[in-house]
Amino acid sequence: MNYFVEGIQGSGKSTLVRRLSEKHPECRTIMEGDYSPIELAWCGRMSDVQYSQVLERWNDLKDQICSKSHKEGDCWIVCYTQIKSEDREFYRQLENYEIYSGRTTFEEYRDIVLTRYQNWHEDNNIFECSLFQNAVEDMILFRDMPDDAILDFYKEVWSALKDKEYEIYYIESPDIRKNLDAVRRERVDKDGKEIWFDMLMEYFNSSPYAKKRSMNRYEDLLMHLQHRQALELQICRKIFKEKVTVIESKAYDL
Repeated sequence: MNYFVEGIQGSGKSTLVRRLSEKHPECRTIMEGDYSPIELAWCGRMSDVQYSQVLERWNDLKDQICSKSHKEGDCWIVCYTQIKSEDREFYRQLENYEIYSGRTTFEEYRDIVLTRYQNWHEDNNIFECSLFQNAVEDMILFRDMPDDAILDFYKEVWSALKDKEYEIYYIESPDIRKNLDAVRRERVDKDGKEIWFDMLMEYFNSSPYAKKRSMNRYEDLLMHLQHRQALELQICRKIFKEKVTVIESKAYDL
């Protein structure tokens, strides 16, 4: 069996992943940024030529980069957020090799994602937000795709996963503002600055979706997250059906 833990930001995915991993020590836990057989969040995907250029440009980090690199066919997957550097430009450059945030055409994106799902044949994994969050955010915020088109994409995902053993736990947030405010207070630096929330707002405000609609306030972000949660629940109930258990955020018994 494999477990997918899904839900919007602040719903408690990391907590549930931790509790599941304690209950199922035989499973491998895969968080965002880890090397994953299916998810590419916080990872760069590059050709041999691009990989060589990165190693040459960041020669002082070469050993670290190589240790966090994985060859897949004719591509390299680099878990760059797990590499330690004082130079922020390194992270900015490697971020450009991600497949999300509209950095690829939809056709390229679709082929990459579906191929990885089809080629995945592992068991005993616990995945944090590897089905919905990054993909749905990409399609809403950076491709401005209508809900029906996103639903059609997930019908293809369902087909790609049809012979796999998995369960989806979707954590529904009845009060998104309350949950997000709690996370804002938790994820601060030593001076109390809301680093995580500032990054989230910057990510949202910079998207074509938000710019097109002049959305740049906290209320606008909450409206988007409400829409995204409703869409993801629709995907769960219409497409994944018996594979899904919907639980209420911070109000469930393991």
